[in-house]
Amino acid sequence: MFSETQKENLLYRTLLALALIVLAAALRIAPHPWNFTPVGAMALFSGALLKNRRLAFFFPLLALFLGDVFIGFHKLIPIVYASFLVNVAIGLWLRDRRSITRISLATLLGAIQFFLATNFAVWQLLASFPHTISGLLACYAAGLPFLEHACSDAAYAFLFFGGYA
Repeated sequence: MFSETQKENLLYRTLLALALIVLAAALRIAPHPWNFTPVGAMALFSGALLKNRRLAFFFPLLALFLGDVFIGFHKLIPIVYASFLVNVAIGLWLRDRRSITRISLATLLGAIQFFLATNFAVWQLLASFPHTISGLLACYAAGLPFLEHACSDAAYAFLFFGGYA
């Protein structure tokens, strides 16, 4: 079993992880550069650090929902939320194997899957592009400027994982 010191250390580390997640949620609704939010990194961090898997999936969803109460809801919300849950799952893979290389690769993978999933949803669910292969490619091309989301994920992952370490 765990000693009292180990239990106390685990409690403090869990509280620190939760505090960083709450900070990320607050930063989502605070003024920030366009598309530069901590949510992707927060979801990855949550999966990697929270021992309770239910909480690891719940906190990012709660942060997204609370942010959307202020920012507004839209047609793509289910896809966006599901994509961030994929980031939590990627974080679960990191759980006991955290290294700079793996965190970097996981961050990149999370940003790419978010880009692919949300732009596919824009193409499929909105009337912005024709429902053809060329329309899908045009949608992905139009979404390239939003891939800067990867930069925010990388910056915040560095802050969260580095701050936690």
